[in-house]
Parts: sequence; C-alpha cells; structure tokens
Amino acid sequence: MGALPKKKHTKYRVSGRTNHIKVKVSGLSLCAQCNSPKIAHRVCGNCGYYAGRQVISQEEPTREQV
Repeated sequence: MGALPKKKHTKYRVSGRTNHIKVKVSGLSLCAQCNSPKIAHRVCGNCGYYAGRQVISQEEPTREQV
C-alpha cells in the first residue's frame, strides 16, 4: 500500500508549485518587407518573405464568376 498524505495541501502550496507552468507570449516582430506584425523566426503571412527573400509566393485571390 502506498503512502497517503496526512493533510490536504493548501491552495497556496499547490499554486506556488505550479506557478511557473504557464503559456508564454510569443515574440512579435515587424516584417522587413511590408512592416506588418509577424511571429519572430517565421515566414510573413502577408507577403511571404523570410530573411530578405521570398519563400512563399502570394497569389491573387481568385474570384469565381457566379
């Protein structure tokens, strides 16, 4: 049989232990080409550039004839 706690752990003790476990805010930077905000070290979703070169070609949105 395993060991059981004799008393309940307080909220202060539990939250103090788990206080460092949280979601971190990702760093935002500005794109060098279009100056729109983007996530650091990622391809810009607006223009498709990364590190000064075009990685993803941005196509014009096609408009279907109805």
